[in-house]
Amino acid sequence: MEIRKLSIVVPAYNEGATIHHILDQLREVELINGIEKEVIVVNDCSTDNTEEAIFRYQRSHHDFPIVYESHSVNKGKGAALHTGIKMATGDFTIIQDADLEYDPREFNILLAPAVKGVADVVYGSRFMGGNAHRILFFWHSIGNKFLTFLSNMFTNLNLTDMETCYKLFRTDIIQDLKLRENRFGFEPEVTAKVARVPGIRIYEVGISYYGRTFDEGKKINWKDGFRAIYCILKYNLFS
Repeated sequence: MEIRKLSIVVPAYNEGATIHHILDQLREVELINGIEKEVIVVNDCSTDNTEEAIFRYQRSHHDFPIVYESHSVNKGKGAALHTGIKMATGDFTIIQDADLEYDPREFNILLAPAVKGVADVVYGSRFMGGNAHRILFFWHSIGNKFLTFLSNMFTNLNLTDMETCYKLFRTDIIQDLKLRENRFGFEPEVTAKVARVPGIRIYEVGISYYGRTFDEGKKINWKDGFRAIYCILKYNLFS
């Protein structure tokens, strides 16, 4: 299929200090084949100045339209993604965190298999390829790999990074899934459900990772890891 537009869903919670940086990167990135960008920012009831920062950015960059939506109560990253995915009008949809851990210039790496017409879904792996990776937490890395291994056991996929933020979906496919998880359980749930789509073509490519520490604003914690295990079992065995 010809890809004319890419929808970029940006869930944001208390990212007022940095969101202008990621919006700058999204504005500046040029997609292969002249693909148009649709940026959808979903503010998950931030308690800082995230909304003000987004409005200020919109006023300063009239040439860069941003579709903005906000939640009246905090629901979680997954809920923000559900909102953004429903609003997407592009041929493909990609997820972009509002922090600076992932580089939008690498969208083209994920788009390449889709542009070739061989992929419906592309995962960006932090654990493959020769791209830059910030060295951070040993047990966090082990946890990610364990969750990917457990997910693979049930989906029969051979992913190296199920928990990655960078996931590119054919929009009609992702919009057709009934997604329920409101927090970080989105990752194992969407993986379990997309793996069951008949004839689905899933690819994985290596990407860079500029991880944050908890002092720098990282939000996922050990409780989310246990929730991910629950979601892997729930959505692969009972849903």
